Amino acid sequence: MEYREISDDYSVSGQIQPDDIAAIKEAGFKSVICNRPDDEQPGQPSAKSIGSVVEAAGLAFRYIPVISGQITAENVEDQAEALDELEGPVFAYCRSGARCTNLYGLIQQSKG
Repeated sequence: MEYREISDDYSVSGQIQPDDIAAIKEAGFKSVICNRPDDEQPGQPSAKSIGSVVEAAGLAFRYIPVISGQITAENVEDQAEALDELEGPVFAYCRSGARCTNLYGLIQQSKG
């Protein structure tokens, strides 16, 4: 599993699998955010299935689905709120990591 560090407290990746959670915890992450809507692609694990493994591993989980190419102001607000509330470092994922990265950029702009 590969991920990109966006800041000291925020990293992103493409779709993860339930068996990636141990490595995410081992890497030191305290929270996971799913930005990928369920059923975007056949066979992808549901946010609920990932979330239950994340929480069983003692990490926090947040589901903030973002439709590809259609980030809304509400998505940005929800992500900003999650980053304020969740213990870091935070690991966020979607299909490729792009939505998670774009959300972070928009949050930083709004703090401007």
